Amino acid sequence: MMAKISRIADISNLHNRCRRLLPGIALLAMVLMLQPLAANAQKKSDSGANDNSAAIKTLPPAYNDEMLRLAEILGALHYLRELCGANEKLLWRDQMANIIDKEEPSSKRKAELIGRFNRGFRTYQEIYRECTPTAIEAVNLYLRQGTKLAGEIPGRFGR
Repeated sequence: MMAKISRIADISNLHNRCRRLLPGIALLAMVLMLQPLAANAQKKSDSGANDNSAAIKTLPPAYNDEMLRLAEILGALHYLRELCGANEKLLWRDQMANIIDKEEPSSKRKAELIGRFNRGFRTYQEIYRECTPTAIEAVNLYLRQGTKLAGEIPGRFGR
């Protein structure tokens, strides 16, 4: 009985630590600085009238892998945080929508980002039906990874 109470306290402590990390996730807003990158790339490709302009438009941005990973992390957080009682409603989905709006991707790239978000969501939806210590651990991991990516993308690829 005492072990069960201790386990519940551990889960509660992990959940509280996770909530304290949430302000750090504000670094995700840094990703919104990518708008100038996408806008400048679009202007450059639009202004070039040579035969290579079509090829330039179809290339993914240099930060493509990082953005796809971030999209998947946001999808996982959207599912797991709600499952674990964070009561954040559409916070993570709205973050993803905001990133897409700021980047102004092609319809193909937009579908790819949304697909990755959905993949992150569905992966955990299939595995977890209730909040467990492992789910809380995954949330903490994704909060750290998302914060790191959100700082690295503008840091490595510029404003």
